[in-house]
Amino acid sequence: MNQQMLDRLAGAAREGRISRRSFMNYSMAAGVTASAATGLWGTAARAQPKRGGTFRIAQHDGNSGDSHDPGLYESNAEILLAHTFRSFLTQINTDGTLGPDVASEWSASPDASEWTFKIDPNATFHSGGKVTAEDVAASMNFHRGEDTTSVAKSLLEMVNEIVAEDEETVTFKLNAGNADLPWLMTDYHLVILPRGDDGNADWQSGDGCGPYRLDKWEPGRNASLTRHDGWHGEGAYFDAIEVVFINDPNARQTALVTGDADATSWLENKTMSLLERHAEVDVINLPSAQAITMPMFCDVAPFDDVNVRNALKLSIDREDMMEKILFGAATMGNDFHHSPAMPYYPEGVEQTPYDPDQAKSLLKKAGAENLSVTLHSADSIATGAVDAAILYSEHAKASGIDIQVSREPNDGYWSDIWLQKPWCMVAWGARPTPDVMYSLAYAADAAWNESHWQNEEFNELLAKAKSELDDELRSEMYRDMAILARDDGGTVIPYFPNFVYGKRKNVATTGNYSANWQLDGYRAASRWWFDT
Repeated sequence: MNQQMLDRLAGAAREGRISRRSFMNYSMAAGVTASAATGLWGTAARAQPKRGGTFRIAQHDGNSGDSHDPGLYESNAEILLAHTFRSFLTQINTDGTLGPDVASEWSASPDASEWTFKIDPNATFHSGGKVTAEDVAASMNFHRGEDTTSVAKSLLEMVNEIVAEDEETVTFKLNAGNADLPWLMTDYHLVILPRGDDGNADWQSGDGCGPYRLDKWEPGRNASLTRHDGWHGEGAYFDAIEVVFINDPNARQTALVTGDADATSWLENKTMSLLERHAEVDVINLPSAQAITMPMFCDVAPFDDVNVRNALKLSIDREDMMEKILFGAATMGNDFHHSPAMPYYPEGVEQTPYDPDQAKSLLKKAGAENLSVTLHSADSIATGAVDAAILYSEHAKASGIDIQVSREPNDGYWSDIWLQKPWCMVAWGARPTPDVMYSLAYAADAAWNESHWQNEEFNELLAKAKSELDDELRSEMYRDMAILARDDGGTVIPYFPNFVYGKRKNVATTGNYSANWQLDGYRAASRWWFDT
């Protein structure tokens, strides 16, 4: 039985995108009997989306300094709004695949150095104008050039030229092959904006072509949106969206429990079990591609010895840490930055164990018995970050390693500690593909090469995988890269934290959720609906 196919069919039926006859035919092709397929159709069809109502979201990380400028987006509040009133060329579907948004289709040259996107002819801006290839080109060029202030500039550095071939066709010409370009178009900075009279992207007006029109926004306080009836995509079942930015996790949880909010982002792990027993609340506990890393400077003693690096990797009890720090809401790391929530995940790579005896043997080989090192951390990094560092210190004692935990101030951590100290804790947001992550933080010349790791074989594979359009060959390359990072790299990765968020029982969903951001990839407003 093809369960993945059945899940997709059920989602299509719930959203009204497939007829009963087609559902029956495809279900039986997936190995289901006619009677069972009839039952599945009945269950799925009863959950068809309904239009109406105002969807109220309690969202964390709202700031008074948040803005419309997509080049400066960094807060979760901005990212939620970007996926609600603006659109992208592509999107990550609920099953983790890549799907269309403003672009209805795309294709590449044989060497992946040229990509052509077809614009959906039904895509319109809230102000009434049609979305054209020139709008797309202007939107992307906003992040390019010497004068841009966009933090997404590096994502498009491989682009030599963006050409509007006609009203509905835009071509990206690259300086080298990049098989991930359609995935890169999902980055939260790369929203589609209208082209202004001066030929530049108009971000100041707050115009967008997303499922909802932004009517009011008080950064750090609240936002109000209404459905854009001219939206080109599926969904947008709610009439209106109300977002309240609540940074206190207890207040967000209270809003969900009392019914003042229909959904909330980021619930605390320690309250999961209590909320799961609430009769009117659903807790969504979803594996993700966000990660906790502990990078060591590979060019600074004692981390310049691979035996020391591997001894530290063998001295962390990941299972104990996930249970005590995150209450089990995490996926175990294996010292390569590739989550199972990403495509091309290398199944079957042997797990780095907790093995103090082997760690002692490696330390002896390195002449580093009685090793003493400092690990820098801060409370603001992630849930339980300092506690995780302290627990790691306890684990490492069995290996004869003394890890001194330095609790750093929250303010200034990213400027004064990360990329500055030889060993620290880091929280990475989810990236859509391994190439994006490896290019950002593992490539030899990466600006954020947080471990200063240099591995010629890894970099050669990264360059080859970037332009490889054959998925099978690409997967093999990522597997080899994962093993190199695990065995030679300078980063300890204890776990990939789950996304934990909640909704009221009367809010219906497809049952599948995008793992790139919270609240269904921050597309809950357009994908969910009220069941009653």
